Amino acid sequence: MRKFTIAAIAVLSIAGSGAVYAQYHRPWMEHVRHMRMNPEDRAAFVDARIAAVHAGLKLNADQEKLWPPVEAAVRDFAKLRIDRANARMNAGPGDADRAEDPIARLRQRAEDMGASSAALKKIADAADPLYKTLDEG
Repeated sequence: MRKFTIAAIAVLSIAGSGAVYAQYHRPWMEHVRHMRMNPEDRAAFVDARIAAVHAGLKLNADQEKLWPPVEAAVRDFAKLRIDRANARMNAGPGDADRAEDPIARLRQRAEDMGASSAALKKIADAADPLYKTLDEG
């Protein structure tokens, strides 16, 4: 059960990033850039992944009480990633100049990493009590 939980939390943590990466880095579909995932689809994708992990854990009643903080932390992280993807998708022509500046990109990347770091720490803090209750079953 612990191995599954570790894998599940890792999957949830990168759920948004995987979907976003796949959305913008599909070399075999470069000619079809108009087929981007809309915000509602991204949210539905995250909901489905969270529900799948929750169902796969098969938590008992005591463990079930520890799930809501984990889910909230994962949703916060996913929202952060989705918001970034939506911002990139909706970037206007004026944003192209800023994107060309390597120093501005480095600063933005550092800010994004800081926010991601805080969100991942929140997931770890929320998942710790639940993780400690799991056994191999």
